[in-house]
Amino acid sequence: MQEVLIVGGGKGGTAILQILHEVSVMKVIAVVDINENASGMGMAKELGIPTGKDWRPFLSDSVDIVIEVTGDQRVFESIRDERGKNTVLIPGSVAFLISKLLEDKEDLIHQLTSESFKRDLIFNSTDDGMVGIDDQGIVMLFNKSAERMIGKNSEDVIGLHISDVIPESRLTTTIETRRTEIHQEVVLENGLKIISNRIPMITDRDEIIGAFSVFKDITEVVNLAEEITNLKEIQTMLEAIIHSSDDAISVVDEEGKGILINPAYTRITGLTQEQVIGKPATTDISEGESIHLKVLQTRRAIRGTRMRVGPKRKEVIVNVAPIIVNNKLKGSVGVIHDMSEIQSLTQELDRARRIIRTLEAKYMFEDIIGDSEEMMIAVEQAKLGAKTPATVLLRGESGTGKELFAHAIHNASDRKFNKFLRVNCAALSENLLESELFGYEEGAFSGAKRGGKRGLFEEANNGSIFLDEIGELSANTQAKLLRVLQEHEIVRVGGTKSIPINVRVIAATNVNLEKGMADGSFREDLYYRLNRMPIQIPPLRQRKSDIPKISEALIAKINQDYGRNVEGITEAAMNKLMNYHWPGNVRELENVLGRAIIFMEYNEVNIDDKHLPQLINAANPVKSVSEPVSPEVPGDLAAQVEHFEKNIIQKVLEQNKGNKTATAKALNVSVRNLYYKIEKYQIDIAGMK
Repeated sequence: MQEVLIVGGGKGGTAILQILHEVSVMKVIAVVDINENASGMGMAKELGIPTGKDWRPFLSDSVDIVIEVTGDQRVFESIRDERGKNTVLIPGSVAFLISKLLEDKEDLIHQLTSESFKRDLIFNSTDDGMVGIDDQGIVMLFNKSAERMIGKNSEDVIGLHISDVIPESRLTTTIETRRTEIHQEVVLENGLKIISNRIPMITDRDEIIGAFSVFKDITEVVNLAEEITNLKEIQTMLEAIIHSSDDAISVVDEEGKGILINPAYTRITGLTQEQVIGKPATTDISEGESIHLKVLQTRRAIRGTRMRVGPKRKEVIVNVAPIIVNNKLKGSVGVIHDMSEIQSLTQELDRARRIIRTLEAKYMFEDIIGDSEEMMIAVEQAKLGAKTPATVLLRGESGTGKELFAHAIHNASDRKFNKFLRVNCAALSENLLESELFGYEEGAFSGAKRGGKRGLFEEANNGSIFLDEIGELSANTQAKLLRVLQEHEIVRVGGTKSIPINVRVIAATNVNLEKGMADGSFREDLYYRLNRMPIQIPPLRQRKSDIPKISEALIAKINQDYGRNVEGITEAAMNKLMNYHWPGNVRELENVLGRAIIFMEYNEVNIDDKHLPQLINAANPVKSVSEPVSPEVPGDLAAQVEHFEKNIIQKVLEQNKGNKTATAKALNVSVRNLYYKIEKYQIDIAGMK
């Protein structure tokens, strides 16, 4: 690179400095001017080039060119006299002309480089392979797609003869014949099949300067053909599946016009393809609304809708789901079930359910929903009771789930593979209940079955029997039940022979048995037999934290029963449920949710406040409008309830002089639960005795 000294920092020197700085073939070693504030001096300092007032310190034999742009003849002559023999002195005008020529050269090189880049970009952006040769057969062009198909890099093949790169190309023949060849199939050395177009390159003066080939990998075409074949096979298979279905299937497009039905559809509805295909989705309906149109409007599946279809007004159940492809609605598909078949199956299922319900328990402890402290205590007690043969007494309000506990206790015991029978003691008269429980002998009463009948205790031998509403038993039946619990044997009505049995008794009541003992309606000795392992099931109002989980399970059950697709409950509706007293407990909660779902629209998926009925806490005293409502203690509802509960327990303990058993009876809670509350609230009973 040549070294250049610029003498003169004015406009001319500045222009030459700028040009030489952009030219890569020369290096400016210094800029000299007697005016330190000259524009050229400032530019040199910014570029890191040395500057000075005198050119002599910078003039040495290593300087190749001195450009004098001061315009002072004396300066020019002084530099000419003192320069070395190898140093060229150029006046400013000549230097400017040379610099301009160099600049033009750089621009031309830049344009050529840019055009070459654009050409390569175009050639390499296509999926087609491209190869070009000159008239001697030397490879000049080899794009990226050609590299991929041939398996060679362009750097390795440019400059080689085409016969050494692609012997099968026939490009040299194209030069000789000067003829274009289109869609020629060629098999490469690597086994790849390509379709090639070969074109001679001829100038306007009819001179051949080379040949050019464009080729495509036909593997993609073959694969596409195979995919089309596979799609046709899948379509044929799907049509075979649809036509083989015993359920009627209909498909409509996004406008609600029929595009497909199967033979079962014609059999059930009585409508042919000509009457349905291309017609609106309402064509087949004789009673009800089009579920296809509802689904197309809401983009949500609708299941279990009853309606009548066809000229014979056939009663059917319809399930319809949207067809969504890449988030675009393409139509809907409906499956129609013949109600006559479903009714027959339902009757069989109901009969099977009735049999199953009399033979086995349905629920497990896993089916008991709730992780509140009160419910966890009851569940743990029930699990302990399940491991022993002891009689269990389930106590709790109506609707708290006593029967659910009875099922779970049986299924967790070693009797789970034997019978589980249920008896509602309040649903049968005294005579009928006695004969049902203990059986009867032939001739025991008018209308007695010949040969007599086994009672439920005998049927449940080695299993469990659940006696619900035990507090409603008559005095005579109570005495017989006491004998069963004491002696493990029964005597049939009208009989004299004792029959030994091995039955686990699980009793339940929602009445105060202690009060019954006091007024003589319930035997004291039977109470102590039944009360060996009492389990208090808390009411729903004492475990409101379980309401969200219970509601979720109930909604799933109601969806299945009603054929709905409700997903959950809004926050406003849940707050309303949480603030209610629930005198009917879980049974009332199920009733409220079921009623709400019935009155919901089919396109609504969440139970809102507006769907719920008015829930009035009748048990709470109503204060005057003018009376301010203020809690006794600061804090949220849970803190106030705990404060209120602590005061009640403390007052009853004081009334019973610290006697925990008497206090538990008065509060109708278990002694174990009372101990837990005393410890939780840190109630001091030492001074109460």
